[in-house]
Amino acid sequence: MKDKALLFINGDAPKSFPDLEKYNLIACTDGAFHYLKELGFPLNKLDFISGDFDSHIGSDKNVYQEKFILTLDQEKTDFHKALEIILEKGFQEVDVLGGSGGEQDHFLGNLTVAYSFKNNLNIKFYDEFSEYYFIPKNFSLKNVKNKMISLYPFPSAENITTKGLNWSLTNDSLSMISRIGTRNFAAEDEISIEYGSGDLLFFVGINEIEYPEIYRNN
Repeated sequence: MKDKALLFINGDAPKSFPDLEKYNLIACTDGAFHYLKELGFPLNKLDFISGDFDSHIGSDKNVYQEKFILTLDQEKTDFHKALEIILEKGFQEVDVLGGSGGEQDHFLGNLTVAYSFKNNLNIKFYDEFSEYYFIPKNFSLKNVKNKMISLYPFPSAENITTKGLNWSLTNDSLSMISRIGTRNFAAEDEISIEYGSGDLLFFVGINEIEYPEIYRNN
C-alpha cells in the first residue's frame, strides 16, 4: 500500500510548501506548473504533470517531456484526470493545494470532483485560511480550540450531533438550500461530529481566532 500523494492544481498559488518528504508522489496539473516554476519549486520532485496542456507553454515541454501525461478528455477537468492517475497508482490519501481562489466556478467544480472520489480517495484541500474535506459519519479532531469550524451540507445531511463546538447540533439536519452550519468555532480542544445520512464538507481554520464574548454560547 502506497502512502500519501501531493497534488497542485490551478487555483491560487500556495504561499508556502509543505514538507515534501511526507509524500511518496508529487504531481501537478499543467496550469499549476506555471506558478510552481515562478515560486522556485524543485521541479525535479514532480512525478508527473497532467492535463490537456491548453494553458501550457510548449518550450517547457521539451525539458520535462518524460513527466508529461497528456489527458485530452474534455468531459473531465484536469483535477479529475490527475486524481484518476493517482488512484491508478495505488494511492488513497491526497493533499491538494491550489483548490480555491481564482475563478469561483473552478472552486465549485473542484469540490464536486472531490465529492465524486470520496469513496475511493481521502482528499484534503489546503489554502491560506483553512483545510477542508468530506468527513465520515463518525468524526473527531483534536487541537482545534478557538479555530473556525464550518459544516457545509453537500447537498444535505441528517441527524447531526456535535460535541465541542460553540453552537452545538443535536439530531439536527442541514441542507444547502435551507440551513447550513458555517462560521462556528471550537469551544474545546477536541470536537466530534456524528451524522446519520447525507454528506458533510468540513472546514477547519488554520489559525486560532479571538472570538468576542458576545459570540460565545455560555
